Amino acid sequence: MGDKFVLLVMYMCLLASSFSMSMVMASSSNGVVRLGLKKQRLRFNAMHAAARSYRVDAKADSDDSGMNIVYLKNYLDVQHFGEIGIGSPPQNFTVIFDTGSSNLWIPSSHCHFSVACFFHSRYCSSNSSTYTEIGKPCKINYGSGMILGFFSEDNIKVGDLVVKNQVFTEAVREGSAILTLASFDGILGLGFQDISVGNVAPLWHSMLQQSLLAEKVFSFWFNKDPSVNEGGEIVFGGIDPRHFKGNHTYVPVVRRGYWQIELEDFLIADQPAGFCINCTAILDSGTSFIAGPSAAVTKINEAIGAKGFASLECKKEVSQYGDIIWQLLLSGLQPDRLCSDIGVCSFNRSRALSDDIEMVVQRKRQKRNDTRVGQDLLCAACELTVAWIRTELKQDKTQGQVIEYVNKLCDTLPNPTTQLAVNCAEIPTMPTVSFVIGNKSFDLGPQQYILKVEQDHVTFCISGFIALDVPVSPPQGPLWILGEIFMEAYHTVFDFGNLRVGFAEAA
Repeated sequence: MGDKFVLLVMYMCLLASSFSMSMVMASSSNGVVRLGLKKQRLRFNAMHAAARSYRVDAKADSDDSGMNIVYLKNYLDVQHFGEIGIGSPPQNFTVIFDTGSSNLWIPSSHCHFSVACFFHSRYCSSNSSTYTEIGKPCKINYGSGMILGFFSEDNIKVGDLVVKNQVFTEAVREGSAILTLASFDGILGLGFQDISVGNVAPLWHSMLQQSLLAEKVFSFWFNKDPSVNEGGEIVFGGIDPRHFKGNHTYVPVVRRGYWQIELEDFLIADQPAGFCINCTAILDSGTSFIAGPSAAVTKINEAIGAKGFASLECKKEVSQYGDIIWQLLLSGLQPDRLCSDIGVCSFNRSRALSDDIEMVVQRKRQKRNDTRVGQDLLCAACELTVAWIRTELKQDKTQGQVIEYVNKLCDTLPNPTTQLAVNCAEIPTMPTVSFVIGNKSFDLGPQQYILKVEQDHVTFCISGFIALDVPVSPPQGPLWILGEIFMEAYHTVFDFGNLRVGFAEAA
């Protein structure tokens, strides 16, 4: 058994290394570094734990043990990754370029007791001729786990550019299932030093201090084409004019730490929502979603018809199979076998469907063009529909009365996830949602703010707006998080030299 385990670990390490080496190559010239990003489709399983934590303190805290702490978010929903090299010769790692944090961390070869480490490439200091030992411990907390590690120093390669003597964290314990499932090795923070653990200079700051770049800016472009793996590009030291249209609208950073700007308002179908008083927003490349205060996000999701997954799937079952369930119950079919008989639930016993039932169900499936959340949720919705219709049948109500009542009951079902689903077929009729920044309206259409997610080879649609009430201190108002959904629509420039952020329509 021990030999088999060693072989399994070696195989997993090879897989992680293969993934890292397959990243898009980077290029650099004249103080400008272009780094390609790889795109990965969102999956439903990765989105159940999408809770986040944001700190709006000016400095990260330190506990009594001397371990520096920073609170980060769950990165499972992130789609874009890039590659860097650490050490001499460079050891390759896949990282998220995250404007919502400020530290660089990667798994360490000293990580022996966390399963997550064996699924990813690990940094080995003994293989680097430029490594310098620091050893000071650090701790990174997540909502559902933590990372323990220690600081080290080595050269970091980004494209053809080499940042010398950069301090980073070697993770020796990854105590979260989130990191086991993640497709990236580590995180490269692009926020300000104000929120950096241990007051370590972020890699971006080190580039400037070592005069490696032509301009004190970096910019993001996310590829909007869902059919390609080349997910976009991050440019250090400049702006690529091929990736945007028109001119950028620049607004000042109102608070250092995160890239935090003023948000004047948000609109639904060009109508002011009236929720923004002293609102601010953080530009965060480390999340796919747009997050905002519960009251405001609820208003948006109501306007676009978003509902909990269970409620939406329940209504679909009533619409597609309600009349069949009604007729089969009247015919005396056992309720506990009905959902498996019509093919919605899997059935352990080997049993052939009757020709009549199979024919009716097949016709229904051929007409059904929308998508399904997944087998478990679909089956549960069917069984609930059967139970409710059966109960109402005993009341001698008409079929129309029963179906109407069951539809109302669907609305009462709790949502098992933090996201809300929409009917994919209704996307073209959904309203535009806009954010007013710098006296300019930045519009998002439904094709931009609705995300398509895979589960069991099925694609379904979810709202890109999630509720997140971030504690803030006066005089700050409500805080929004503008993630990849916004940055994919608008090419984003992070101008450190002038402490501002710029937006232009992405090309």
